[in-house]
Amino acid sequence: MSLHTVRRLAAASLTVGAIAALTACSGGSTGSGGSGPATITLWTHNGGNDAELAVNQQIVDDFNASQTDYEVELESFPQTSYNDAVVAAASSKKLPCVLDIDSPNVPNWAWAGYIQPLGLDDAEFDGQLPSTVGEVDGEVYSFGHYDVALAYFTRASALEAVGARIPTTEDPWTQEELDDVLAKLKATGQYDYPLDLGTGGTGEWITYAYSPFLQSAGGDLIDRDGYTTASGALDGEAALDWASWMQGLVSDGYISAKSGEDATVDFVNGTSAILYSGSWAYDSVREAFGEDAIVIPPVDLGEGPKIGGGSWQWAMSSQCEEVEGARAYLEFSHQTEYVVALADATGTIPATDEAAAELTDYAPGGDKEVFRTFAQDYAVVRPATPAYPYITSVFQKATQDILSGGDAASILDKAVSDIDNDIAQNGDYAF
Repeated sequence: MSLHTVRRLAAASLTVGAIAALTACSGGSTGSGGSGPATITLWTHNGGNDAELAVNQQIVDDFNASQTDYEVELESFPQTSYNDAVVAAASSKKLPCVLDIDSPNVPNWAWAGYIQPLGLDDAEFDGQLPSTVGEVDGEVYSFGHYDVALAYFTRASALEAVGARIPTTEDPWTQEELDDVLAKLKATGQYDYPLDLGTGGTGEWITYAYSPFLQSAGGDLIDRDGYTTASGALDGEAALDWASWMQGLVSDGYISAKSGEDATVDFVNGTSAILYSGSWAYDSVREAFGEDAIVIPPVDLGEGPKIGGGSWQWAMSSQCEEVEGARAYLEFSHQTEYVVALADATGTIPATDEAAAELTDYAPGGDKEVFRTFAQDYAVVRPATPAYPYITSVFQKATQDILSGGDAASILDKAVSDIDNDIAQNGDYAF
């Protein structure tokens, strides 16, 4: 997000005036008039994220040195103001040629006319994690170099102390097993709460983290057959079972309705026995507990474990005048060496099989291979509909109200009504 956003947020922000100043000087491309290479502007949200930005700059520098037809110029923004800058630039017809985008926003930006299909050969994405390719209405609008994966983190010794089975990718815990384990862990009196689901998180984290539980129970944020209604998906029996389970975790004292600001730190400090977080937490957990630290799948609530899929991806704006140059840059950036470099710099899951094979942690038998397995086997991308920004805002509020003990049926009925009204008012978000 980003979602979560699950990745680091830059603290700085741009004023509306600063955004206007930037967009005033940033067009999609500038023709060379035969006197030199055409300029292609690239925007990224990585202002303040030095490690990832450095790799992006290296890719740009390498591309510029590899040919003489185009000159890519990189501009970085703090993540907190990036989307505002894109919207302002779209309104003033000053979008760059190439820009990154948080994957849940791809359908909305495609519908709004900000971005266009990439036009790359399908073979370009062979061996790519499906969650790292942004497909809308049968067209590929974006691709990413990496993803992240949700998981449970715990200690083998903590589970062994209560006689709990260590679940595997092939045989995850059922809801009943998890409830039994949590009851036994609570009975030890060693933890404030046996499970930390990160309920203190806000924004896109809520949808990213908890809609997979809804999907594991058999519900969803919207009926994906047509994307015109949430009825049946978000207010049906499966959704009510999910809501009842979430509320039960709170009422039974297994989770806090609002956990601490940093769930990973709390887990490392012994506040909880099981942490629900993402692959980004692995290094901290492993450093704290060594070989005792284990990664296990999220619970199977009936339809198999599910996790969110999709992180930041690259797209081409609809205002780009140098389409061939932008396409050439995107293909260039997709080389295995850059997928490896970005995954290494950001601590994320490499998007391609070839890159994974070159990284010791993600190669077969590697310490972090489990996360790529989860991304391949469990990931569900957030609904590929332009309505998603509204859907996620509604779901975030509904989930918080459910965790606070509200009447689940009424909460979900209202959520469905709000979503369906928004879709209808926008002509079903038809392209």
